[in-house]
Amino acid sequence: MTITRRGFLSASAAIAALPAFPGRVLAAAPPPREADIVVIGAGAAGIAAARRIAAAGRKVIVLEADSRIGGRCVTDSTSFEVPFDRGARWLHNPDSDPLLKLGRAAGLDVAPVTVGQKIRIGRRFARPGETEELLAILVRANRAIDEAAHGRLDTSCASALPKDLGDWTATAEFVLGPSAYGKDLKDISAMDKAHAQDRSPTVACREGLGTLIAKLAESLPVSLSTPANRVIWSNRDVAVETPSGKIAARAAIITVSSNVLTSGAIKFTPDFPRRQLDAAGKLSLGSYDRIALQLPGNPTGLARDEMLIEQSSSTRTAVMLGNVSGSSLCVIDVAGSFGSDLSTQGEQAMAAFAREWLAKLFGSETAAMVKKTSVTRWNASPYVLGAMSVATPGAQPSRKILTEPVGSIFLAGEATHETLWGTVDGAWESGERAAEAALRKIGAIREEPVEAPARPARTHRRAPPRRTSPFY
Repeated sequence: MTITRRGFLSASAAIAALPAFPGRVLAAAPPPREADIVVIGAGAAGIAAARRIAAAGRKVIVLEADSRIGGRCVTDSTSFEVPFDRGARWLHNPDSDPLLKLGRAAGLDVAPVTVGQKIRIGRRFARPGETEELLAILVRANRAIDEAAHGRLDTSCASALPKDLGDWTATAEFVLGPSAYGKDLKDISAMDKAHAQDRSPTVACREGLGTLIAKLAESLPVSLSTPANRVIWSNRDVAVETPSGKIAARAAIITVSSNVLTSGAIKFTPDFPRRQLDAAGKLSLGSYDRIALQLPGNPTGLARDEMLIEQSSSTRTAVMLGNVSGSSLCVIDVAGSFGSDLSTQGEQAMAAFAREWLAKLFGSETAAMVKKTSVTRWNASPYVLGAMSVATPGAQPSRKILTEPVGSIFLAGEATHETLWGTVDGAWESGERAAEAALRKIGAIREEPVEAPARPARTHRRAPPRRTSPFY
C-alpha cells in the first residue's frame, strides 16, 4: 500500500485519536524476524516513530534494551505519595505540543502548570528588589550570549557572559548553565543556546511523563530487554542482530542517546560513518540528577510547585521544586560538573548533600525532618549515559548532521532537533520526522505535486527562536 503525504497525515491523526489499549508489548516472546521498519529505542522518539509507521499501515517492531518503556521518561509511582518523574518532568508549548492532546485522549491529566520561583539568600528569602536585580542580570546575560552567537565564531556561553555580575555571578552561571542544560557554561555552544526554542510555559502530566510515554506505547509491538547488538546496513535494507535472533527490515530508525551511539554498544557493518559519530560526540549529554525527599510539614515555607534557588558563591549548589502537586515530596536537582562529581560518589553522598544544602538554607531542624530519599544517577544508566544533549562550542551544526540518512538508517532523538533539543517535545517531533523519512525511503509515502503560486510570495527572515532560563 502506498499512500500520499496527505493520506498519511490523515491516518496519523486517526490513530492518534484512538484510545491507547493494552496490547502487544513483547517482554518475553522473541521479536518477529522481519518488519518494514525496525525502531531501536522505546523512548519518546522511538514511540513517536513507531506510532507514525503503524498509522501508515506498515509493519514495525520496536527494540528496547531496557526492561521498561520510556527512555529518559520514567515515573516512580510507589516511593512517594505522588508520582515522581525520575527523568524528564515537563512538556512545553501547550498550543502546539501533540503530547498534550495525546495524553488527554489516553485519559491522563495533562495541563499547563504555573511554577512559582523564590530565591534564598543565606537564611532568608530574597527581597523583591533583589529578585528583580537577578532577573535583570539573567536577561542581560542571555542577551550577551545571543549577541555572541550572531558572530562568525561559535564561542562558549561562558566567554560571552558579562564580567560585572557581582555577587550574582555564580548564581547566573548556574541558572543559565547546569540548571538549564546540565553543563557548565564553558562547555555550552552560544550558538546552540541561541537557536534553542523558548521552553515556556510548562506542561505537566499529573501521572508522570514516564506514565504518559508508556501509555502511548500500549498499542505498539515493543520487545523489551532486547538490545540491538549489531546493525548490518546498506542503501537497500538493514538487518538487526539481537540476542533473540536477526530481524530483517527495509529501514531502521535509531533513537538511542548521543552518548550511547558513540559508546560502541551497538556495532555496525559496515562501520557507521565518522561524520555522524563525530557529530554525536560533539553533542554529548550533560549531567542532571534528582534527589527526591519526603519533607512533611512544609518547613521550607514554599508554596505548591514552587522552585527555589540560592544566591550561591560556587558550583556546589542546586535547585529545588517544593511540595510537588501539594504533597510533602520535594525534589532537589544537581547538575553540571558538580552534579556529575556528586553522582559519581553514589547515592549516600547525594542524599547527604541534599540534607547539607537544606540545613544551610533553612537550618539543621529542617534537614532532620527528611523522612525518605530516592536519587537518580543517569550518568551510570547503561542505556542512556547522561541527561540531555548539549553542543560544545563550535558544534551547533552537528545537530543537522545527525538528521542526514545513512543508507537505510535514520537517526532520531532530542539531540537531532535543532531548536527543541533537550526536551521530550523535541524527541517526539524528531521521531515523527524520522518515521516520515523512512516511510518515504521504502515507498510508503508518495509526495503530492505542489502547484506553483501565481506570483512568488515575499519571504521574511526570522530570527532564531530564543531559549530563556527555566527560572524566569
